[in-house]
Amino acid sequence: MARWVYLLFFILIVEIYSYQAFRTAFDNKLFSRIYLLVSLGIFIFLLISTLSFNQRAGLNHFSMIVIAIFLMVYIPKTLISVFLMVEDVIRLVWGILRYFAGSGQEVTFLPERRQFISRALLVLASVPVASMVYGIWRGRYDYRVTKTKVYFDDLPDDFDGFTILQISDTHCGSFDNREKIRYGIDLISQQKFDMMVFTGDLINTRAEEMDDWLEMFASIPMPEFGKFSILGNHDYGDYLKWPTEEDRLNNQKAIRDVYPKIGFQLLRNENKIIRKGNSTIRLVGVENWGKGGFHKLGDLKKATQNVGQDEFKILLSHDPSHWDMKVQNNPFNYHLTLSGHTHGMQFGIEIPGFKWSPVKYRYPHWAGLYENKGRYLYVNRGFGFLAFPGRVGIWPEISLLELKKKV
Repeated sequence: MARWVYLLFFILIVEIYSYQAFRTAFDNKLFSRIYLLVSLGIFIFLLISTLSFNQRAGLNHFSMIVIAIFLMVYIPKTLISVFLMVEDVIRLVWGILRYFAGSGQEVTFLPERRQFISRALLVLASVPVASMVYGIWRGRYDYRVTKTKVYFDDLPDDFDGFTILQISDTHCGSFDNREKIRYGIDLISQQKFDMMVFTGDLINTRAEEMDDWLEMFASIPMPEFGKFSILGNHDYGDYLKWPTEEDRLNNQKAIRDVYPKIGFQLLRNENKIIRKGNSTIRLVGVENWGKGGFHKLGDLKKATQNVGQDEFKILLSHDPSHWDMKVQNNPFNYHLTLSGHTHGMQFGIEIPGFKWSPVKYRYPHWAGLYENKGRYLYVNRGFGFLAFPGRVGIWPEISLLELKKKV
């Protein structure tokens, strides 16, 4: 209940400030009334849609549209409100100075809002709106292939130049464009790779979300050293209120049964020996383990039975917080960990030499390659999308990693 009160208070504040900006910028009563009616209509729509959300239906295309409308309305309004709050502080300080320097003359305590500031803020607020429109229209299917070389002192000689293609977080229940998904799958198939891995979150909640995409994902060619996968937090189907416990467990089994249909071997706290020439490496796959309220089913000890401490190991673990808290300083020496989960929040800025997204304040390792004492983590930005049906600045990713031996 307290969260609802905080949310409604937040909405009230940003609506008041946004209305002030609009009224000052245009100084037209008719426009102001139209603005109020439109804002009220959007608020009522969002409120009814939120209150009528069916936990048994789960996240669907309509609910993602609702989320998109909320973000497209309240992110720019929040931006306007923050700047106007700063302006109010300046107006207050200026008013106090003018009052005490008035020399007996009548002085208006608070100066009027400046019209050009309100107009400038409306223009500024249009930038995130335009970005989100582009992110929905084009960004969510703007697949990028990222190529990364990772160097190791102790990489077995025969694996020098070994390539791994990684995708993660497809969230197939969010897909709505077969042509665009076909393009993404074809882009995967066009790459040259020795092994392919999928690091979790195949669906949103229900196994049946894969029904329309089985043939397409199964068409990805089988590389020489196989295709392997693990489960992500969404692959347990727990983000839904199931009629019975039996239904929940049957859905979990159906999700696991999808993987062999698309040519992937599912690793659940287990490992596989990968042989090349006279050398071997261990591929270790754990179930989901995430900080906070996420599943903590990943069991490193169980997953590495019969694995030697000095063997070269690649770990598949969906949530990068597992690397943060359990893996990077683990004496068992996991050479390379491949994760996903964060999606880069589907929003951020990535230019040469600079990378930022709000998700960094929850996940310090959220996209790309990280290193600690010669042990590496690569976090894939995700192939699909969830909740907000778009991507802005953080594009859907196909990762191609090449293992190299330091010389």
